Amino acid sequence: MSNLSRIKPKLRTEGRVSGNFGRNKVQAGSQMSHIGETQAQTVRITRAEDYIQRIHQALAKAQAIGDTKLVQFCQQEIRNFNVKRNHV
Repeated sequence: MSNLSRIKPKLRTEGRVSGNFGRNKVQAGSQMSHIGETQAQTVRITRAEDYIQRIHQALAKAQAIGDTKLVQFCQQEIRNFNVKRNHV
């Protein structure tokens, strides 16, 4: 038998019961819930065709300078765009 099986739990008779691993209970919700909100009067959203054109330009520049991470990112974005356009 291990020593752990011999330890008897202490009866809690004082202190707070938080039920939250020792932290105070707080209201549910994300601390980042305000992300995405804007006070702007107009919001400009880039069209998918413009975005993919810019990704192709970035891919060409990344290949020219040899940035492998950027090349992989651009290729993945182009792949995702093609899958969405052809299958959705």
